[in-house]
Amino acid sequence: MNVKNNGVLLEMEGLMIEGFSDEQWHQIVKGVDITLSRGEILGLIGESGAGKSTIGIAAMGYAKPGCRINGGSIRFDGMELTTMPESRRRKLRGSRIAYVAQSAAASFNPAHKLIDQFSEMVIEHGKGTRDQAYADAKDLYGRIKLPDPDRIGFRYPHQVSGGQLQRAMTAMALSCRPDLIIFDEPTTALDVTTQIEVLVTIRDIVEQFNTAAIYITHDLAVVAQMADRIKVLRFGETVEDADTRRMLSDPQKDYTKSLWAVRSFRKEEVAPPPEPTPLMKVENVTATYARGLVPVLRGVDFEVHRGHTVAVVGESGSGKSTAARVITGLLPPQQGRVYFDGKELPRDYHRRTKDQLRQAQMIYQMPDTAVNPRHRIRDIVGRPLSFYLGMTGDAKERRLRELMEMIELDPDLFLDRLPGELSGGQKQRICIARALAAEPSFIICDEVTSALDQLVAEGILRLLDHLQQDLNLAYMFITHDLATVRAIADEVIVMLQGEIVEQGPKEEIFNPPHHEYTELLLSSVPEMDPDWMDRVVAERREKGGMQSAGN
Repeated sequence: MNVKNNGVLLEMEGLMIEGFSDEQWHQIVKGVDITLSRGEILGLIGESGAGKSTIGIAAMGYAKPGCRINGGSIRFDGMELTTMPESRRRKLRGSRIAYVAQSAAASFNPAHKLIDQFSEMVIEHGKGTRDQAYADAKDLYGRIKLPDPDRIGFRYPHQVSGGQLQRAMTAMALSCRPDLIIFDEPTTALDVTTQIEVLVTIRDIVEQFNTAAIYITHDLAVVAQMADRIKVLRFGETVEDADTRRMLSDPQKDYTKSLWAVRSFRKEEVAPPPEPTPLMKVENVTATYARGLVPVLRGVDFEVHRGHTVAVVGESGSGKSTAARVITGLLPPQQGRVYFDGKELPRDYHRRTKDQLRQAQMIYQMPDTAVNPRHRIRDIVGRPLSFYLGMTGDAKERRLRELMEMIELDPDLFLDRLPGELSGGQKQRICIARALAAEPSFIICDEVTSALDQLVAEGILRLLDHLQQDLNLAYMFITHDLATVRAIADEVIVMLQGEIVEQGPKEEIFNPPHHEYTELLLSSVPEMDPDWMDRVVAERREKGGMQSAGN
C-alpha cells in the first residue's frame, strides 16, 4: 500500500470522551492522538470497549448518545470540529466525512430502495439532481463489482446478500466523494469469500479517490491487509502505534503481543456418539422463499448429537441460516422432516408445544436487530425465564445474575442498561444469555462470535465449550470464520447454493483432498501477512477472475 503524500487531513490531539452511566460521567477515551494523511488507511484495533468506534465517530465531530467530547482537539482539514457550530458539522458529515457502519442490515431503511437511499445524501448536500445521483450510483455499483449495476439499486435491502449490502453502503458513503471514510467493522458479518471482495473494493476506493480512511476492526489478519499504520487501543488509551509491517513483525508491548497470540483454544476431541438416535435430525429438507418461487435448500440431510458441535460453513446465500430457520419452525419446509430426540416436530413453530420451543434456541447473527432497543437487559434476558420456566421474584433475580456472570458481564453494571449503552460484543453476549435462559438442550449459534473482538470471542468459545460439557448441549454452529470451526467443531458441513457439498469429521474436512468449493473457502481465510491479499487476488485473476457467489 502506497500512501500518497498529500498532507495531513485529520489531527486529533489529547482527545477525551466521557460516557454517562450509573448516574455519573466516566472517562472512556483518555487523551488519544491521531494524525492521518490523505490516501492513508489507519487501522484501529483493540478488544470490545477499547474506544475504537467512539474515536472513529469522533472524527466526524460527533459523540453517540450518552457520550460527550470533554477535552482535546479534532482538526479536519484545518478546521476545529470541537468548537465548530453543529450546523456546520452536519454539512461536513456525509459530504466530506462519511461513515460505513458494522451492520449494513441495521443501517439501511428497509422501506426504501438502495438507489433512493444513495441519492438522498447527494440531494441533501446539493451535490446533484436525482437523475445525476442515479447515474453516479450505477457507475459506483459497477466499480465496486456489484452484479447488474444498472438494476441492483432498484432492489430493497432485504433482496440482496450481506456482502452486496455492505458494498452498497460503501458506495453510498462515496456518493459525495468524501475526503475521509470511517469503516467500522465493515466485513465482520461476511463470509470469507465475500469478505475478500469487499476488502479489495475498499482498498481500490482509497487509491482511486485518494481518500483517507480509518479502518476499525478486531480482526488482526484483516487489518494487516488494509492498514498503512496500526494503532492498538485498550480502555480508551493508546497502547502502541506503528507502521503495519513493524507492528506485525515486532510488537513492543505485552498487550499487543497477547492480541497477536489469540485463537489458541481448541476443544477436546469428542468420541463418536454412542447412542443411535440423534438429538436433532434434518431429513431431505427442501425449502423456498417468495411463495415457492425461490429455492434456498435442496434435499438437505444432517444430524446433531448430544454433546456435539456441528459447524455449518458456506458463503452468503448458501442456505446456512435458512436451515436454522427450518429447524426452529420459522420457515416451514416444502419437503422433508425435522426430528427432535426421535420425534417429528411440527413444521410451523405455531403448532409446537412450549417445551418443544424451549428445547431449541437460536442466537442470531446481528445483535443490533435481535434485541428490543427500548427494553432493559433484565427484561430481555428475563423474559424466557418467565415464559418457559415460570420464574418470578427472587428466584428470577438470582438466575438473571447467574446468567450475566456466565457471559462475563457484571450484573450490577449491566442489568438495568438499555442495549444502546452496550458495545456490539456486549449486546451479542446478552443474546447468548437470553438463549441460555430457556435451558435448552440444542442451541443454534448463528455467527455468535462475528461481532466480538478476538480475545472476547475466544472467551465465548471457551464458555460455550464449558456449558456443553456441563449440560451435554448440542450446538449447530453457523459461521464463516474457519478459525472458529477449527476451535469448536466436532463435525463440519460445507454448503453451497442450498446444497451440502461436503460433510464429515472436522479433521477429515480440513485435510486434503478437498472439494473444490471447500478449497476456495480455505484459501480465502486472511493471514497475518500484509502481502497475503495481493498474492491471492493476483493468483485468482490469473485463473480467470475473483470468485464469489456474493457477487
